[in-house]
Amino acid sequence: MTTAWRQHNRVELLPEADRFLPALFEAVAEARQSVLIELYLMESGELADRVIEALVAASQRGVAVYLLLDGFGAMGLSGQDRERLVASGVWLRDFNPLGWHSLGRNVSRDHRKLVVVDQRLAFTGGFGAVDEFLAAWFEVAVRVEGPVVDDWVALFAQVWNSPLTRGAPQAPALPPSSGERRHDPGVRARVIWGRGYRFQAIRHSLQERIARAERRLWLCTPYFVPTLGLRLRLQRAARKGRDVRLLLPGRDHDHPGIRYAGQRFYSRLLRAGVRIYEFQPSFIHAKFVVADDWVSLGSCNFDHWSLQWNLEANQEVEDAVLADEVAALFERNFAASREITRESWARRSWWARIRTWLYGTLDGWLTRLR
Repeated sequence: MTTAWRQHNRVELLPEADRFLPALFEAVAEARQSVLIELYLMESGELADRVIEALVAASQRGVAVYLLLDGFGAMGLSGQDRERLVASGVWLRDFNPLGWHSLGRNVSRDHRKLVVVDQRLAFTGGFGAVDEFLAAWFEVAVRVEGPVVDDWVALFAQVWNSPLTRGAPQAPALPPSSGERRHDPGVRARVIWGRGYRFQAIRHSLQERIARAERRLWLCTPYFVPTLGLRLRLQRAARKGRDVRLLLPGRDHDHPGIRYAGQRFYSRLLRAGVRIYEFQPSFIHAKFVVADDWVSLGSCNFDHWSLQWNLEANQEVEDAVLADEVAALFERNFAASREITRESWARRSWWARIRTWLYGTLDGWLTRLR
């Protein structure tokens, strides 16, 4: 599958769970033909119960519901919850369940997050069906309508029908595309995706945009352990006078070791002129970028897992209005963050230095072993 830019789309930014969760549940409640859901994280709890209830209700009124989960990320979903879904008529499959036959294959995870309703409306972002998304984690999503939705459907079908996907062997074929949809004047958008070393379009697109940026280049990611190529491009852009900023998690982090490992790159980035902000109110789990009038938002982090191993997917949009809206969201989050300056970073404690070195060294070893 190749990616193509498509005109006449409508894209709405939905920051924080109190905006995107109601929109998601409303769309599922209004579904009449099909619901396609692809998630990495899903575990039994309050949010999973709400998702299951919505999918069961849709299936019982005759909607074809396809639920595609990652075989590792959804290990926390109980057998009882799975049985409830299947018994109600939901078609449930798991991508790449863990196995001993090929340990190397286990590192490839389906990290995408996608909901498509009636082949006409899509949601993507960094969300999952775990209770942390209800209040504890800051997340962002987009609501998409238009011709680009067909590409989301095709991407879902590609993984649903993958030889690595297990379960629901008698599931019916996915519904056909509903055809061309126009939203004049609409915006220019495309689906961009990555599939480990086999297809790295997200990484290549990001690198291209970093090189082309003329004004601003602002990136938000919860897991900042970037490749050498990405670090060099960020430093080069900052030295050329571009406004390069990183919005990263602060002390609230679900995997603190990843934060410490990524901090080993702070010194060189700061010397090059990159501005670094650590978000303070909560753990920021969102993944989004604005480069001039280009926006990319979806599942992809800026770490080795996302850029080199996982199945990822982002929505890219070229539109000045949406880009300014995303930039305004960045500004609000910068104001709620602590900026790491060269001076403050130079004054960090010896324990902080040792901790960064330890986790950075461990991450380097793991990266080489993979």
